[in-house]
Amino acid sequence: MMPDIFQIAGCGFNLIFFTVILALAVMALISLKEGEKRAAKTGAVFFASALIILIAANLLPQQIFALLSIATFFLLVVILILFFLPIGKVQFRREVPQNRVDERDIPFSRIRLEPGTEEYKSYYEMQPGNKNKDDRMRQMPGLLSQDAKLANAIGFNTADSSFDFIEIFRTEVEHDGINGQKHPPSFDYTGAVKQVAAYYGAHSVGITELAGYHIYSHIGRGTGKYGDPVRLDHRYAVAFTVKMDHRMIRSAPKTPVVMESGKKYVEAAAIAMQLALFISKMGYSSRAHIDGNYRVIAPLAARDAGLGEIGRMGLLMTPDLGPRVRIGVVTTGMPLTTGSYKPEASVIDFCLICKKCAENCPSRAIQFGDQSETGGALRWQIDAESCFQYWNVVGTDCGRCISVCPYAHPDNFLHQLMRKAIKHSGFARRAALRLDDLFYGRKPEEFPLPDWLEPRTGLIHKSGKN
Repeated sequence: MMPDIFQIAGCGFNLIFFTVILALAVMALISLKEGEKRAAKTGAVFFASALIILIAANLLPQQIFALLSIATFFLLVVILILFFLPIGKVQFRREVPQNRVDERDIPFSRIRLEPGTEEYKSYYEMQPGNKNKDDRMRQMPGLLSQDAKLANAIGFNTADSSFDFIEIFRTEVEHDGINGQKHPPSFDYTGAVKQVAAYYGAHSVGITELAGYHIYSHIGRGTGKYGDPVRLDHRYAVAFTVKMDHRMIRSAPKTPVVMESGKKYVEAAAIAMQLALFISKMGYSSRAHIDGNYRVIAPLAARDAGLGEIGRMGLLMTPDLGPRVRIGVVTTGMPLTTGSYKPEASVIDFCLICKKCAENCPSRAIQFGDQSETGGALRWQIDAESCFQYWNVVGTDCGRCISVCPYAHPDNFLHQLMRKAIKHSGFARRAALRLDDLFYGRKPEEFPLPDWLEPRTGLIHKSGKN
């Protein structure tokens, strides 16, 4: 005997809810593994609620159960359509800055100026409005200072060791390629460079033709004479990312975030240095751009190389890790094929509605409003001075904006599924934000310090607690 419509509907309802219950259980377990206690608890509550609904529904009269099943099926179909069809597409043009940035104006360069030196005098004659606030900042404890608010002897010395390690190589970044051996024009230089970068440890790799706005106008730090115009004759930039650990970043702004920054800057420098040497041995000039010795603005080069989009917090938002990356760049005269940068409107739209980084920024350095024109391009302009001032008070490089970003969740199946939906649908972007708020909160809790950094080790200068 053929099953009637009520039996079919009932089976469909049970199958749907069983799938939902299984998904919620998996999500709760994944969240627990990630250390996201709130998300795990919320997932468990929804799991229990769905299980109760399933049991209660099966106790209803058959006809009512069938009607409920049909309504549930159609609701699910509508939700899936809204989530994965390109609904609410956003128009977004490629933003090309018209002005070059003077590296002497960035806070990293200004804090290095020593009163009484010729560089100090010349800069503040050029930019007198920065003098008083910079001098006040010099009176603060400073980044990685043991007198800073979040000072931690083990953590800060670990990070400082990483930055000292990078400094050893800052004078060895340029290579002329004269002694290398060039290959025939048919040789796949582009494929080789990408494969070698990935082999050295790059998470993602892209290539762009160098534009004027990628390059600083004047030297502010690193090798070369302070204040000299930047001359970079290379035609191409190879940009790459390295992944930052989720648990370390989720402790931001505590000590682990600056430890992870230092470690990943070392990894980026190692990849860049080896890649630059590889290119030189292939017969072409190259320059590695590493922490403290850049000649290019890494996020812009990485964006134009197709690695991501610039979001509200002013950082590169990559497709699978969001802003939870560090960037390295190697410039070269090697003949390469560039990727095609396509503006990612979904990222801009999500940043427009999310504002989580702005709400959680301790220094209020991130804008809440829409993009504005800066340097000839529409963008969100962060208050770099307020941000850097906070760093000099707490002693870490904060990273709170990265830690709360919905794009920065671990790269697993569930989060990737949500990222794909976000990319295709305006409805999904808004629903995903509500779900992120529900499971993780508008102001997610900071992860605790790892056990070996806790006060009981006896090596903590201060508590490391907010």
